[in-house]
Amino acid sequence: MLKSGIQNILTIDVEEYFHPTEVQRVVGMERWSSLPSLVERQTSEVLDLLDKHSVRATCFVLGWVAEKYPSLVRKIAAAGHEIACHSYAHQLVYDLTPRHFRQDTQRAVAAIADATGEPPRAYRAPSYSITARSLWALEILIECGMHCDSSIYPIAHDRYGIPGFERHAHVMPTPSGPILEVPVATTRLSYGAIAPVGGGAYLRLLPYRYTAAGIRRINASEELPACIYFHPWEIDPEHPRLTQGVASRFRTYSGLRGMRSKLERLLRDFRFSTIASVYPAEKLIHEKSMSSAAAT
Repeated sequence: MLKSGIQNILTIDVEEYFHPTEVQRVVGMERWSSLPSLVERQTSEVLDLLDKHSVRATCFVLGWVAEKYPSLVRKIAAAGHEIACHSYAHQLVYDLTPRHFRQDTQRAVAAIADATGEPPRAYRAPSYSITARSLWALEILIECGMHCDSSIYPIAHDRYGIPGFERHAHVMPTPSGPILEVPVATTRLSYGAIAPVGGGAYLRLLPYRYTAAGIRRINASEELPACIYFHPWEIDPEHPRLTQGVASRFRTYSGLRGMRSKLERLLRDFRFSTIASVYPAEKLIHEKSMSSAAAT
């Protein structure tokens, strides 16, 4: 199959298997250091997979991981991938006060900068938790040095999402200045509903043809890139099962065994690169500012 001419965006949330929100309900931060770490091995396997297909990705690294394993972050950067920020402690943004969110972000930025020598310029909230009630976070991100955010999922979901939100990359104004928002991929169905395509659990749980059809629809009908994501722990079906409850276990662990083969097919069937390559934030923000100035 010939790859689509559109350059899509591949993003990876670099975290441990005990960091997802569903797991944190039963495994608090005080236990993290006592659990066996798998993130170095899992991420190295992801890097090998990307290298095999000559793909570069944006890696949203958890600050806790950068602090514990700085050599892993340097390894990701040395392989040519974009290093971005996934918070420090993987806490839901709308559960934090603005002050605590700022502290968490600053700690993550410092840990990543210490590891690589460069502060991250892009951010993704844990579990896409910048929602209508936490849009204030965008202003703080700019003040923490971010040029780009990829935290808003334009769907309805019990934990995240802003239904009706702009589905494609665009510059958003805030009191602290503009920021480029790059939403995770969704597609508009024939009857008007918006369906998630972005990856993660949707890639694990649904047939490959669903994700592939969604990306093709975005590329062909809208002539725009699709932003896809996954986590290193999702390619490891043998990692420990820590969640409790049927729904939590289903969300977190279903489809793990088929995830690697689905990723292989995605990397064969579509073109992918980093957010910075597809949407250079500083350039787009400058163009938006010049356009707004001309309009006035």
